[in-house]
Amino acid sequence: MQILLFIWLASAISMVLGQGTRVGFYSSSCPRAEAIVQSVVRSHFQSNPAVAPGIVRMHFHDCFVRGCDASILLDGDSAEKSAPPNRLLRGFEAIDEAKKQLEAACPGVVSCADILALASRDAVVLTSGRRWQVPTGRRDGRISLASETSTLPGFTESIDSQKQKFASKGLNTQDLVTLVGAHTIGTSACQLFRYRLYNFNNTDAADTTIDPTFLPQLRSLCPENGDGSKRVGLDNDSPNNFDTSFFSNLRNGRGILESDQKLWTDGSTRTFVQSYLGIRGLRALSFDVEFGKAMVKMSNIEVKTGTDGEIRSVCSKIN
Repeated sequence: MQILLFIWLASAISMVLGQGTRVGFYSSSCPRAEAIVQSVVRSHFQSNPAVAPGIVRMHFHDCFVRGCDASILLDGDSAEKSAPPNRLLRGFEAIDEAKKQLEAACPGVVSCADILALASRDAVVLTSGRRWQVPTGRRDGRISLASETSTLPGFTESIDSQKQKFASKGLNTQDLVTLVGAHTIGTSACQLFRYRLYNFNNTDAADTTIDPTFLPQLRSLCPENGDGSKRVGLDNDSPNNFDTSFFSNLRNGRGILESDQKLWTDGSTRTFVQSYLGIRGLRALSFDVEFGKAMVKMSNIEVKTGTDGEIRSVCSKIN
């Protein structure tokens, strides 16, 4: 029994921590790798700030399906990229350009999976978030299936369901709250939350967890029969700054997505939201610091290293 427990623990730890990633993996083989990625992300961000939250979400969506192996980047009618949760993702052009420049500088060395992990960090920094060190050394997967995206948490899911999906990847409740906190930047399409504003759960009324004084503003932005593709900031206070105002919005009933607002209405997650807000009597947590830790943890889910996988020449297709 003890031997079996040890094997299980070792497997769980390796799933989260990764098998071979380390900070500075390319220091000898491609010394300018991180600088090249940073430069490309900055350039795309300056042209279109929506690239930043797009890249962060892309990394999250990648890691929750087959691990952090850049399978989200592969083209194909039945690939992950084509699945409903991924159709609105942005930032693919930045990753492709970074790969092109890296292939020119260091052919066949830097993986697309690592580019995505590094670009996510750089995207957060560009929106005034705190920098963290990114372990690298991942390799790219060869399989991408839209049918496997059911492992991604959905915008209507209960907290219990979200916690189960995070736990299956070795992530705990604090990681859940912290990583969802990335919604402090970026936008959502009206079609993903408009149902909360008019006839929520066939009640002929709005979701009662929405602040009544906020409801008219949301309805003006997303009319009942309006354009479902219209974008609305997920953090209505500072949608372009990586800060804790997203959590303040949840406390005030101003979360945009149903799944986000549930972080406040569910007691098991509300405690962490309160900790990030510095509520008296609770252990204070620094969102900037904890987000970096959670991203490192997430970015090492089921990674491919060593001889597993490949180093793609082009991120959108296998070699």
